[in-house]
Amino acid sequence: MDVDDEIADGQNYQTLTANACPPESRDERFNGIEIMDVDEDGLFKHSTTLTNKQRGNEVTVRPATLDSLSIHQLAAQGEVSQVAAHLSKDSSLLSKQDERGFTPLMWAAAFGEKAVVDFLLEKGADPKTIARERESALTLASSGGYVDIVESLLKHGVDINTYDWNGGTPLLYAVRGNHIKCVEALLARGADMTIESDSGYSPMALAVALGHKKIQKVLEDHILKLYKPS
Repeated sequence: MDVDDEIADGQNYQTLTANACPPESRDERFNGIEIMDVDEDGLFKHSTTLTNKQRGNEVTVRPATLDSLSIHQLAAQGEVSQVAAHLSKDSSLLSKQDERGFTPLMWAAAFGEKAVVDFLLEKGADPKTIARERESALTLASSGGYVDIVESLLKHGVDINTYDWNGGTPLLYAVRGNHIKCVEALLARGADMTIESDSGYSPMALAVALGHKKIQKVLEDHILKLYKPS
């Protein structure tokens, strides 16, 4: 598959594949979440898809079964009232990590559920939590192109240059997904353009390799602004 066809804007984490089978190799996915890797052409590769099963939203699931879902699954589905109900019974769930190390906040960020993100942050959820493979809420939101969540997390003092297991930063994920507004927001807050993924791609090199010309222009303009005499 062509690298440009792997990800469509806004679909990274919301593309649900009910018939996906859990792969055996971590190079393809990590517990059902596809992670960044190097493709056959040596490019920075990133396709992040949660299946319906992992999200707790199988075709057969009906609203009446919401009370049987975990707080992580409910956060991913934007069920603010249900999340609140869980927390009222057990406040420790606010920071509970699942088997991948994902918190409810991370799930909400991954699926672009801004209302849940805001609610959890207001309740005191830690936006700096790092999952097992060093994923963060900021990385997940950047990958999905959710600029409103990115900006909200940045206001809460998260590490803008946090990296995952193969060197992917929020900026690199945003570039990979061709999410212009996320790239602009991250650059405006001081994201480091010189950090490279483990496969050797800087944000600019990745944008060029993927043919994301608008992203290239944003990066070039930012560089010129940085070096423009005051």
